[in-house]
Amino acid sequence: MIKWIIILLIVAAAASLLGMPALAGAAALGARVLIGIVLILFLLLVLGVFAVT
Repeated sequence: MIKWIIILLIVAAAASLLGMPALAGAAALGARVLIGIVLILFLLLVLGVFAVT
């Protein structure tokens, strides 16, 4: 999932530099959503809600 976040951030940066604000905003929003999901899963893992065996 981290790979997708990095890809979306690169797409957002490239689209911003090329003057495509709609694409840049959509890619940045996708990256932001994935970052939120990763952080929530990490916090649940740290707090012991998920047991990794």
